[in-house]
Amino acid sequence: MRGGRTICLFAGALLLASCGGGDSPSSNGGATGGGPPPPPPPPPSGSVYSIPPAESLGAADVGTVIAQAAAEARSRGAAATIAVTDRVGNVLAVFAMPGAAPTANIPGAPNGDNIDVQGLTIPSAGAAIAKAITGAYLSSGGNAFSTRTASMIVQEHFPPAPTTAGLESGPLFGVQFSQLPCSDLSARASDGLIGPKRSPLGLAADPGGFPLYRNGVVVGGVGVIADGVYGLDTNVLDRDTDLDEAIALAGTVGFEAPVAIRADRITADGTSLRYTDIEYPQIGSVAGASFAGTDGALVPVTGYYSGAGLLAGSAYGTEASGIRPSTLADFSIRDAFVLSDGTGANRFPVRGGTDGADLSAPITEAEARAILEEAFTIMSRARAQIRQPLDSRAQVTISLVDTRGRVLGIVRSPDAPIFGIDVSLQKARTANFFSGSFAASELLAAPGEVPQFVSRLRTFLGDPQALTGAFAFADRSGGNLSRPYFPDGEVGQPHGPLSRPIAQFNPFSTGLQSALVLGNLAQHLGFVTGASGTDTPRNCTGLPGVDGGNTRLANGIQIFPGSVPVYRGGQLVGGIGVSGDGIDQDDMISFLGLHNAGQRVGGIGNAPRDIRADRIVVQVGSRQVRLRYVNCPFAPFLDSAAQNVCEGL
Repeated sequence: MRGGRTICLFAGALLLASCGGGDSPSSNGGATGGGPPPPPPPPPSGSVYSIPPAESLGAADVGTVIAQAAAEARSRGAAATIAVTDRVGNVLAVFAMPGAAPTANIPGAPNGDNIDVQGLTIPSAGAAIAKAITGAYLSSGGNAFSTRTASMIVQEHFPPAPTTAGLESGPLFGVQFSQLPCSDLSARASDGLIGPKRSPLGLAADPGGFPLYRNGVVVGGVGVIADGVYGLDTNVLDRDTDLDEAIALAGTVGFEAPVAIRADRITADGTSLRYTDIEYPQIGSVAGASFAGTDGALVPVTGYYSGAGLLAGSAYGTEASGIRPSTLADFSIRDAFVLSDGTGANRFPVRGGTDGADLSAPITEAEARAILEEAFTIMSRARAQIRQPLDSRAQVTISLVDTRGRVLGIVRSPDAPIFGIDVSLQKARTANFFSGSFAASELLAAPGEVPQFVSRLRTFLGDPQALTGAFAFADRSGGNLSRPYFPDGEVGQPHGPLSRPIAQFNPFSTGLQSALVLGNLAQHLGFVTGASGTDTPRNCTGLPGVDGGNTRLANGIQIFPGSVPVYRGGQLVGGIGVSGDGIDQDDMISFLGLHNAGQRVGGIGNAPRDIRADRIVVQVGSRQVRLRYVNCPFAPFLDSAAQNVCEGL
């Protein structure tokens, strides 16, 4: 892809048509607001989780958010593009102020040798939507994360700063390549499904995106771009005066995240996360701004928003949101939530494997149900890492797939972050794929640069038969091989074979992960801008289709921990993925939940110990480095003092 880049065609045809609209503003609190959230309602009898109250954004609220953000932009002499979404990613408005630039630029590679989506010119509306979705999707009733938070946790060192070289990569390294426009899970505005919706650019790490709250309940997100750069913050140790962030923060007035759950009240590996570098006293008095008196226009965005007025958001947890409480017909544990199709039907009911033609004994429906139930039970006992108050229960999404990557069930807790739905499925598929006998052959049959990663991996491991099913790979194992340093964080060491070298790496080009979906992103951006009349298929990667259908990686791969493959004896039969809390918690829920399911029903379980990827040793200089498989929290449970709960399993 070096030299003549095929996707630079987007730089020329990105002007978006506009139309007017208006609504009355709403009043919802003061400029600094966001105090302690009201206590959640008590769990229903027999349950351990509370269900978030049904709150949503009205059309007038959307107008208020836009008017406030625009008022701040005017006061700073800037012209912004502003997007508002609800919690499940429905785009409620995209607004361009007079003079707002129709495009923005993604930073190039550090060495100037751009690849994947580095250095692209993109539509400003797409960037604003991605920021709004990120603020909404990463947040919950127990944590409020912004796009600045996202920036901090996806870079090659955590925390990212010039003086932190030598530290491991961010805990959610790679999450930016989720919610992809090609995902077979994330819905499209045109397909009749309500949510969760896709993002035009995946998740954003560019400051200027925040969640929106009402009465302690996350109801959506706001995203802003005015500075022309869709980038990230490479130094978390200073405080930036970021134009996009100031404008977006003004939009949240009256819809602020509660102070007690903002990212700066949450730690990862002992480091406090960052929510914003701009504080409320640094923005102007915007409360009371009227959308009707705001100069600018609503702009349609192909595939996301018609431009026909301000829209009301759906209330999360209702059928209209596409995510609802399960019934006993859906799942046996009453605390579970499932994805719905808007008419009451479960999109991903528990079922047996579809791969009977490939396996002597696929996962049965009873086994699938046991795996999901046992993983859900581990989650409900586990102490959360990324939620406030302390000693909250973990809340995640759990996905199970067969060897073809087909979904055998998705369940989640009531208030798990939305991003984890797509990511848990990515993780399940990734663990299954890289553990299968088919991985190398299908990667070698893919277009573009993808086949080269197979040869790089085989050379790096000294194994000419790597990726043919001899070893079981958890996402933590594949993540080890996907970092720009190996071992992770050790400056001066070689890059992992599935990564870009550090001189070329940034979060817009991670390696195999981004190369697999480059064609999808190019086609989609062409569709959004009008350069192409055909959208990307609802099927990520150019890998061969399985049984005439989608690929095994139909929503892309993920490269941070939280999944394990599922085995019957020595035979791979699928994968389980977990996402929504700390990565060690995600690892434990998948690994220990699968183990307990095997103890309960027999026949299935984790990979045999002698084929797990932590048996692979890589020669690095004069020493040997072993891959990792899973890493469970030391004392993880709220109802037990048990320690080292995964030891010896």
